[in-house]
Amino acid sequence: MDLREPVLDDRSIPHLVSRLTGDAREVARAEIALARAKAGAAMTRYRTAAVYFAVAGVLALAALIALLVGLILSLATLVGPGFATLIVIGATLGIAGVLAFAGKSRLAR
Repeated sequence: MDLREPVLDDRSIPHLVSRLTGDAREVARAEIALARAKAGAAMTRYRTAAVYFAVAGVLALAALIALLVGLILSLATLVGPGFATLIVIGATLGIAGVLAFAGKSRLAR
């Protein structure tokens, strides 16, 4: 068969419309499956990134706690352990308060 010649069937118009409808359904199903696959791949990528961010946050919090304990131990030689603890806690809460007010003012805008 020559590819340049048009293929003519003796099929009826309703049959061709039915076939076109079926093909359109298959294309729609394939597109939906492709979109689901892409969304699933993106979700897996985002889930992995979220786990990495969570671990990084936990490690950063542990480092901050170690820093605060080190500050308490360093100040304890100068003012005693009780006052060193109060100084470090007061400074930490002060910084947290300033950051909280800055965040609140950003939300109010």
